Amino acid sequence: MPLDLSIEDIVAHYQMLQHPEGGYYKETYRSAEWIPQQGLPNRFEGDRYFGTAIYFLLDQGNFSAFHRIKSDEIWHFYAGQALEIFVLHGSGELQIISLGNQIQAGETFQATVPAGAWFASRPAANTSFSLVGCTVAPGFDFADFELAKAEELAKLFPQHTNLIRELCRI
Repeated sequence: MPLDLSIEDIVAHYQMLQHPEGGYYKETYRSAEWIPQQGLPNRFEGDRYFGTAIYFLLDQGNFSAFHRIKSDEIWHFYAGQALEIFVLHGSGELQIISLGNQIQAGETFQATVPAGAWFASRPAANTSFSLVGCTVAPGFDFADFELAKAEELAKLFPQHTNLIRELCRI
């Protein structure tokens, strides 16, 4: 995808919607089959599709607020420039993943955020936009989505309070 393509062009072409955590998304895949609740870990309430996938777009100045889901989420880089993904692990460790196509600069094309981890993302410095994909298994369901409240998350990870306040919407 050429970099001269505008964000508005991408959003219109893929018929993207605003995402509650920030940015734009378009679901591109939802499996035809599902896993019955009794076949899932106890953290799930109800049946879930085998898997789901979306396009996700963030432009400079925008961010995906800290949130967590009950499934693993695999991120894929497609176009634009690097996206920073901030993962807060239960141990208190902050992992910063640079998703992009400049492998010599330490970027990676694909990364996984483990189920239950708090995470947020934003375009790296000097990035106009990042177009990425997210694949979730068991499939994404908004019932499994929890948006972080800055003060509550900062109590869990006080060493990361500034970043949490910067990347939360509530």
